[in-house]
Amino acid sequence: MKKLEKRAVLCLLLAAVLFAGLCVFVVKFVVVGDDWATYYANSHIYDSGRLSIGKIYDVNGNLLAKNGGGIVKYSSDKTTRMATVHAVGDMDGNISTSAESAFKDRLVGYNTLTGVYSITGKGNDITLTIDKDICKTAYEALGSYNGCVGVYNYKTGEIICMVSKPTLDPDDPPKTVESGTYINKFLSGTITPGSIFKLLTSAAAIENLDDLDSWSYTCSGTRYINGEKITCTQAHGTVNFKSALAKSCNCGFSELTQEIGASTMKSYVKKCGLTTSYDIDGIHNAKGSFEFPSNATLNLAWAGIGQWKDQLNPCSMLVYLSAIANDGKGTVPKLIHSSLGTSEKTNQMIDSTTAAKLRSMMRNNVTSEYGQYNYPGLKIYAKSGTAEVYNKNPNAWFAGFIKNTNYPYAFIVCVEDSGYGSAVAGPVANKVLQKLVSTSTAASN
Repeated sequence: MKKLEKRAVLCLLLAAVLFAGLCVFVVKFVVVGDDWATYYANSHIYDSGRLSIGKIYDVNGNLLAKNGGGIVKYSSDKTTRMATVHAVGDMDGNISTSAESAFKDRLVGYNTLTGVYSITGKGNDITLTIDKDICKTAYEALGSYNGCVGVYNYKTGEIICMVSKPTLDPDDPPKTVESGTYINKFLSGTITPGSIFKLLTSAAAIENLDDLDSWSYTCSGTRYINGEKITCTQAHGTVNFKSALAKSCNCGFSELTQEIGASTMKSYVKKCGLTTSYDIDGIHNAKGSFEFPSNATLNLAWAGIGQWKDQLNPCSMLVYLSAIANDGKGTVPKLIHSSLGTSEKTNQMIDSTTAAKLRSMMRNNVTSEYGQYNYPGLKIYAKSGTAEVYNKNPNAWFAGFIKNTNYPYAFIVCVEDSGYGSAVAGPVANKVLQKLVSTSTAASN
């Protein structure tokens, strides 16, 4: 009798192990089944190691890529191919955040019930949110410089323009590529931001310093902290909070950063999403990284003006800009077009009153410093940045948005190894926005 009991217990244990294993398999099948089904050895969907089914279109229905026969057939226009390769993908799958790599399960029509089987055998088509003509304009506007341009609709989250350089022609790739070619800098890059970071420091100052309306600083062009220098491009004279942002006074903002404090600055980069990795239809952008040392006043000061060890992801910054435009809540970006028009919002990043004050200050930046005449017909709100990089020319930044119900677009431009803020990156933003607004106007007529 005891032997029977032991055998029964053993059978029950084996059954329990089998059931647990089955549960683990089912969970993994649901969670990572798409990865199993789209493995390169699956000859149903691969030919010569490349996807053999699925097409990729831009938001206007222009064919960007067609898989089949062991090759990818791209747009017949070379400029389109080079401008959109980071969104679409190269033939060998080197760009991990591209549609060809990140959206394989969608391209092959995978689901948990039928796997990759489809009646037609052609898989699914994907329509991206990007506009090839806007991407071409951005690519051409960057000229010979490397960098990135991102534009999205801060109401819907749709990414309209996503261009990164250096790039390549996926139809005729070179034998050796320049370093960084396979990195989509808008999604995967982390770059020293320079003075566009002062928009974050400004938010922290507005919400934490009681005497900000009466604050002023007299800038001689140099400020000493423990015998070391913080420098401005020129002596700005006496500035208040608003003019300190417009003139991008490093000395004044270094003092504000000290008053705000290291712990508050650290909390704000998190609160405002600059250390967040967003889920963009399954693609995750890089997290920014920042250090605000409480025991090193000079380094803290430099960190507050976008230098020191600040590393910003352009996509996350674009979401923060949308929060300024949207009364404090950002909009999560997306790359796959949907006719539903739904959007996902972030938590409240900043107070609505803070957002309103930042908008007023960003508009003043344009009218008082950058020159509204440089952006004809565009009522933009912006901040420029000039990020110092060791042994190179500065990186020029220009970031902001159009506050217009018909054109709710936020933008960010980084031109590497180039020069000064609005002088270099501003014209790139203007060309892209002019093209975008004229295209949107023509479409609505």
